Amino acid sequence: MTFGFAPSAATSMSASSASADSANRLARMLEPAEWAEAGIPLLRSPREVVSGLHARHRPTPATAVVAVLDHEERLTASASFARRSIAADGWEFRNALLAHLRRVVPHDLRRRTPVRTAVLLYCREGDERWTEEDGAWMWGLRDACTLHGLRCGAYITLTHGGWQVLGEGRGGRRPNSTSQPSALADTSLGQDPAPLRTGGGAAQALRRTAAR
Repeated sequence: MTFGFAPSAATSMSASSASADSANRLARMLEPAEWAEAGIPLLRSPREVVSGLHARHRPTPATAVVAVLDHEERLTASASFARRSIAADGWEFRNALLAHLRRVVPHDLRRRTPVRTAVLLYCREGDERWTEEDGAWMWGLRDACTLHGLRCGAYITLTHGGWQVLGEGRGGRRPNSTSQPSALADTSLGQDPAPLRTGGGAAQALRRTAAR
């Protein structure tokens, strides 16, 4: 005689829910090919943008810096925040990006065509190769821009080996996740005379306040 236990309905539902959640998270990310096909505008001076944001926010691993650029690629507003310890999910990332954009810059939803561009710099561990976490940030950035009336701009990773604009193949060794930031006066973003709005949600937010 053989005895056994059939899986309970609760167990089956839990496994089904976990599987559905995993599938949904995978759907909320973009692969490099999809990102390249999205028509993301190229940065004219990516090194200057990266150096300026690095000098202003001094990101450490697991820190995101979202910035809004005007039509001349001048910095209008920026915010930095630490990523929550959750699974990589574009929906969660979208909500975080949107919340910080709303704090530092008014939306452009009344415009027929976006005139400002949002870019995202994410400092993380690992190398420059694309990860599912990057894909979730890409999805989140694109969706947040749509909901805030902005043009979706570049997604940039900052790692120990340097920085890279994903989908473009452009990058450099400095700044990197361990390098000391340059003085703002040495970057074009620090020379913009227009008022700059900043915000942050990381523990070091007070140290990342932008120079005016």
